[in-house]
Amino acid sequence: MDYKLQVRVQSHLEQMGSLDDRSMGDLDDECLYSAEMDAQKTQSTDSNEQVSLSSSLPVAGNKMIRNGVYKSIKTVVFSNKLNLLMPFGPLAILVHKMTAHNGWVFFLSLLGITPLAERLGYATEQLAFYTGPTVGGLLNATFGNATELIISIYALKSGMIRVVQLSLLGSILSNMLLVLGCAFFCGGLVYPGKEQAFSKATAVVNSGLLLMAVMGLLFPAVLYYTHTERHAGKSELALSRFSSCIMLLAYAAYLVFQLKSQKDLYVPIGEEGSQNEQNANDDDDEAPEISKWESIIWLAIMTAWISILSDYLVDAMQGASEAWGVPISFISVILLPIIGNAAEHASAIMFAMKNKLDISLGVAIGSSTQISMFGIPFCVVIGWMMGQEMDLNFQLFETATLFITVIVVAFFLQEGTSNYFKGLMLILCYLIVAASFFVHEDTSSSGESKQPKT
Repeated sequence: MDYKLQVRVQSHLEQMGSLDDRSMGDLDDECLYSAEMDAQKTQSTDSNEQVSLSSSLPVAGNKMIRNGVYKSIKTVVFSNKLNLLMPFGPLAILVHKMTAHNGWVFFLSLLGITPLAERLGYATEQLAFYTGPTVGGLLNATFGNATELIISIYALKSGMIRVVQLSLLGSILSNMLLVLGCAFFCGGLVYPGKEQAFSKATAVVNSGLLLMAVMGLLFPAVLYYTHTERHAGKSELALSRFSSCIMLLAYAAYLVFQLKSQKDLYVPIGEEGSQNEQNANDDDDEAPEISKWESIIWLAIMTAWISILSDYLVDAMQGASEAWGVPISFISVILLPIIGNAAEHASAIMFAMKNKLDISLGVAIGSSTQISMFGIPFCVVIGWMMGQEMDLNFQLFETATLFITVIVVAFFLQEGTSNYFKGLMLILCYLIVAASFFVHEDTSSSGESKQPKT
């Protein structure tokens, strides 16, 4: 019995041992299987996350692009109340297509160009943050009066040489008398107890350039009216083209002089001692609001839109003169510059009221220098390329007006100070000039071109 019992117990134990070995193996297999499953689940989860991440990247990129475009449009288009006039541009095109009322087309085009001219200057200033002072100065020289130049080029293309001459002349007169006068007047009212001061160096150099421009316009007119040309009809044009090239060279030298060689002379009056501190504060206060490429894109958009509206403006000018009963010389010399320079008017007044008269002087006199030494000669050269005989003979009445204006403004600037009375005198002088052109009959052909001589 004992032997049988031992055999049974031993067999039972062997069966239990085999079961335990099998269960342990199964447990080991289950553990290995579960680890592989967990690894597969982890890999599948990681792959799903990578797929979802890669699929979400284009969505996030598109969202960032949309946000960037929205922010840029908000900054450039919706940040200025003057941009409320922008819809008048498309409205002018619509009126031109539906009706033949040139007066309304001309008026609506003027209103539509006004905010575009201001935004063009804004984009140029933003781009100047990234280019430095030298290239920024060249950009301001190129795009500072881009509206007037674009209108002039379209008028040249249409053969309206007289309109080009009068509109550029009007821009000079408007900046020197009206803009500067309003800046002096408003600044004097804000600071009635003292005279505002500005740098004499800037005023003297700009006055000299303006006198040089007057000389360039005076000699072709004198040559024409004294009938002393060696080759009738050709000497005057040849002299104008030669003088234009010299004036462009002089303006390029002026930019180098102002921006590199003698830039210390252009420190605002009374601030020489704290120049470095002021520059540091200006760098802290002023920062670009849009990126470099955004500035370039907006510059191209504004230039293209101004070009489109300028085409309609020039085409409707003669009809508007007949519809309103206003001489085309008055429209070209008075109305066009006032609307085209509206942004410059506002900025010059704003800086004068902040006692930053040097900036106001740069806006008003600097713009006049750009037009007289760069804009007018540039149009003569462009007309030369187009086969249009635009010259520097602005006729006797217009040349005399410019000469007297430059002399008057030079006398007002010689002391380096301003007050509201000087501003009032300049404004009244502009009213006299405006009245003169309203009653002046232009004896030359206003809307006809000078045909090229063969």
